[in-house]
Amino acid sequence: MHNPLITAQLYTIGAIGQFIFTFRFIYQLIYSERLHESVLPPLFWIISITGALIIIGYAIVRRDPVIIVGQMFGILIYARNLFLYYTRKALNREAGKNVR
Repeated sequence: MHNPLITAQLYTIGAIGQFIFTFRFIYQLIYSERLHESVLPPLFWIISITGALIIIGYAIVRRDPVIIVGQMFGILIYARNLFLYYTRKALNREAGKNVR
């Protein structure tokens, strides 16, 4: 997926920006993994997945691999956080605890 209108320099700038954007979620993932629970409400992650899928669609039309790859990694982190949230909620329900 090569777009001749985007230079190598622009790809590099885009990749750096995407890395910085994605790093905040990597940090959040590490934080949640240490606690063994998602520290943000599930709707945050659902909105994140929805937004990422829309951005991927946009990037496919533009043929922009930097955005596509960056958003794909984000979706994995968002899905993992939903998994942690609902796993914890199910375990607490089985233990008879009231969960948000």
